[in-house]
Amino acid sequence: MSRLGLPQWAGTLAVKAAVFIAVMCCALAALLGVLVHVSVTNQTVGQARDLALSRLTDATRAYQAGDTLLPGAGVDPPGLPRALRELAVDGERGTMVSRQHGHPTMWAAGPADRNRALAVEVDYAQQSRTIAALDRAILWSSGLAIGATLLVGAFAVTRVTRRLHATATVARRISAGDLDARVGDPRAEDATRPQDEVGAVAAALDSMAASLQGKLLSEQRFTADVAHELRTPLTGLHAAAELLPPGRPTELVRDRVAALRTLTEDLLEISRLDTGREKLDVDTEELGALAVRVVRASGTDTEVVVVRDVRVETDRRRLERVLGNLVANAHKHGRGPVTVTVDGAVVRVRDHGEGFPDYLVEHGPQRFRTEGGATGHGLGLTIAVGQAEVLGARLEFGNAPDGGAVAVLTLPHDPAVPDGPT
Repeated sequence: MSRLGLPQWAGTLAVKAAVFIAVMCCALAALLGVLVHVSVTNQTVGQARDLALSRLTDATRAYQAGDTLLPGAGVDPPGLPRALRELAVDGERGTMVSRQHGHPTMWAAGPADRNRALAVEVDYAQQSRTIAALDRAILWSSGLAIGATLLVGAFAVTRVTRRLHATATVARRISAGDLDARVGDPRAEDATRPQDEVGAVAAALDSMAASLQGKLLSEQRFTADVAHELRTPLTGLHAAAELLPPGRPTELVRDRVAALRTLTEDLLEISRLDTGREKLDVDTEELGALAVRVVRASGTDTEVVVVRDVRVETDRRRLERVLGNLVANAHKHGRGPVTVTVDGAVVRVRDHGEGFPDYLVEHGPQRFRTEGGATGHGLGLTIAVGQAEVLGARLEFGNAPDGGAVAVLTLPHDPAVPDGPT
């Protein structure tokens, strides 16, 4: 089943939160900056325009009275913007900002006589510097505000994402089999502190893990108790079956008693593996020779191919148990020829039957589950997987392209240990 992938732009929650905060801060700073800039500029330009129009009124009175015009006033002075002169010639009064001799100047013009314009100029440099300084102050303050907001937001979001990451890590540990893992969020444990959604998720995960652990421990104890209690009556039943007279019914009884004893021993072994307290008896073994001994002890027609032999440090009894179960499963549920191939620290057991079921390849063996009319309880491969985990090995199941089931056991191998013969 294919998983839905995140789009290319999607990142971690902290990155997305930081981007969102930055965008909102920039938008807010831009909006406030524009509002302040427009307000102050309108006020400054309005004051300069009123001053220029006031001087234009004084100059108009002096011109009409024939008096000498004040400095900065004149008829069709050089530098007067053409658009403003045309407006004044048409009989209107107006103002305009332009640059005169490299300095910003506010012009005010009105009509004079004989299609001429009377204009005055007011120095606009101070107002221009005020607006430029205001713009710089807006930019600097916006940058500082955005930076401070990002730091505070990143700190707050990082605290949340750190708690979420810890919760996800514990969830992965629980799914991997560590039922003792707990989040232990301080907000969830302290009832006096305000609770949030992350704390609620952590508390729910801890509660689920505790409930799941309790149920699994109860099942493990039940399985172990049942298997242990069955050993005593089975021993007596086995002894009684041995006293029966020879015959077909006796053989059937002995066969069923033996099967029941095997099932009981498998259940006891699984219960011990479930506790996770198994200890290894490590020794150095030649993997090829060990595989030959396992096949010989199974009494089956199995071919052993040693491509490259190695010496591994492992628990001989547990490794023989794993390989023995794999060989027995190949003969019981598959078809010959069955081959055991040793290639370094990798052992492959292959048959030429119908292959493993899909659920087993995807999820591994499940106890008391078989498909396709197969007989058995599904405990042999379960025990093999459990013993492989105790050994620190990896056991994988698959199907060959040309048919047949393939079980691959990869053992931990120290390169410092000398290899065996090829």
